Amino acid sequence: MGPVPPRTRRRGLPSSPARAVRKLGEIRRAQLVTTYGVGAMVAVENESFLVRGIDSWDISEAPTISEPRLARQLGVSGFRMPPAPDPDRARDGVRAVRFPEMYSCPHCHQLQPFRKFNSPAGKAECSTCQESLVPSRFVIACTRGHLDDFPYWKWVHRGNRKEFGSCGGQLTFRADGSTASLRSVLIGCSCGIDEVSMEGSFRRQALRELGIRCEGRRPWLKDAPTESCQEPPRTLQRGSSSVWFPVMHSALSIPPWSQGIAKLVAPYYDIFKVEDHSAIRSFVRMQKLLRHHPNFTDDDVVAEVDRRRAAEAVATEQAEDPGTEKPARDHRREIYEGEYRSLSKPHLEVAEQEQEFVCEPPTASIDALRTSRGLEQVMLVKRLREVRALQSFRRVDEPSTTDLPLREAAISLTKPSWLPAFEVSGEGVFIRLDTARLGDWEQDPGQIARAARIRKNHENLLASRATDTTKPVPPSPASPRFLLLHALAHILINEWSLDGGYPSSSLRERVYGTEDMAGVLIYTATSDSAGSLGGVVAQGEPGRLEDSLRSALHRASWCSNDPLCMESEASGADSLNLAACHACLLLPETSCENNNILLDRAALVGTPDGCVPGFFTL
Repeated sequence: MGPVPPRTRRRGLPSSPARAVRKLGEIRRAQLVTTYGVGAMVAVENESFLVRGIDSWDISEAPTISEPRLARQLGVSGFRMPPAPDPDRARDGVRAVRFPEMYSCPHCHQLQPFRKFNSPAGKAECSTCQESLVPSRFVIACTRGHLDDFPYWKWVHRGNRKEFGSCGGQLTFRADGSTASLRSVLIGCSCGIDEVSMEGSFRRQALRELGIRCEGRRPWLKDAPTESCQEPPRTLQRGSSSVWFPVMHSALSIPPWSQGIAKLVAPYYDIFKVEDHSAIRSFVRMQKLLRHHPNFTDDDVVAEVDRRRAAEAVATEQAEDPGTEKPARDHRREIYEGEYRSLSKPHLEVAEQEQEFVCEPPTASIDALRTSRGLEQVMLVKRLREVRALQSFRRVDEPSTTDLPLREAAISLTKPSWLPAFEVSGEGVFIRLDTARLGDWEQDPGQIARAARIRKNHENLLASRATDTTKPVPPSPASPRFLLLHALAHILINEWSLDGGYPSSSLRERVYGTEDMAGVLIYTATSDSAGSLGGVVAQGEPGRLEDSLRSALHRASWCSNDPLCMESEASGADSLNLAACHACLLLPETSCENNNILLDRAALVGTPDGCVPGFFTL
């Protein structure tokens, strides 16, 4: 009996309608904004795919999300949840493209584009060995977001003057297993040239020294032309977190946008904004929208639609005028100022209304906390809604406040009118410090010096990453007030994860520590049931809060890494922390809105020698 003939793809046969669109896998809607958004690579079994731009998504069944404040700041008309069509009625939704294109066979070690393996339809197999193929482990990317396959041919033929592919050889990829380092990953060619390891390929200038330039490719955007790019490409692991950093924005739904006529109009606004006033009134009467809302009239609906139209027009004008474009930090400050004002005053629960924001003071007095701990106000946020939207993404370096839009990769070939987003509900506790006591503490020379040390390091980092040297580098938010509030949020999250039974990754912070704000919101906002049953709100009752603060401050007074932690002159990524480490202050990255930087435990409890007082030790 002769050998089994190699498996080849049958050509010339019409494809089955059921296989016209291949279903690759399933991803949760929230992940398409936070983890596997546009431009991110997704591993599906032994294959790898790149999520395509939103202009290729089928959004016919994608629900709309209303958050006028955030939409106005980002210059879009609204948000949509990533599509999740019914698999029984639809085969499309979020589309993907194969990337990287280079695959290798673990048996015969061939390294070539996937199409040359002639795999059976719907599979990634070597047609010769019937072995599952392995996508390339390495890609190259630049800080402008461009992405491409690693140039294996140029890497193995370095120093050879032949043109690309002119040797006529077959590339090979193998790991000899001698070590776990890149030295054991060997690239070869059948033309007879010596094998070359991948050692040194991750050096910052490694590719530039070989004359390899960024080609400006954007494979996640269909039919996107290549862009001229002067940024040096960098070698990255395909599964590295540096391949994709989301640029996200979020906002809490606060009154008046989260209640009353604004909430009533929100689900129908896409219909209303293309109709005239008479058509709006007719639609309201035909659909009986005000049947359960006798306090409102048709005129109220029309007035709310006109108000939203005017706000959108202003946002559109600002987005189209480069002279009025605001940096991301300004968007964030405006959103946070509105939230701070709403959190500082009661919004009581009304039984007959569907409210997205309920904020009430505790029933017991907080006089003891005001006197002993310097807390001015405690508010129990019994209900809140947060909208998180994906605006763009970065590669190689994490997003920075100094980045120009040029450094952010687009999620659509044309300027989008909507952005992918998702909404979560939860609860939380808002704490505001006594501004008089805080003002006195902020003047301490020791705290000023410690904050200045972090601020200097931060501003040096911002200056080194600035893309426009003609504009001044924005000031760092590092100040005694911000360091204090940020550290307070971290110790309470750690304490409540132990005392309240919540995983720390399910709790989040929002620090209001700029200008005249002095508060922190600790909340849970997840798509599951964790923290939605009153457990977080219970921690804000004065008695429990006093116990939590006492225990948290006691833990913060001594770290298992002390005295090294407390006496550190600089710690953390890029030296942007002082007394902060994994044993005392650092949190899971999902909990901290500042990537675990700008932290100092001494702002809470002071230094052991007493030279620098903490806010809670005065």
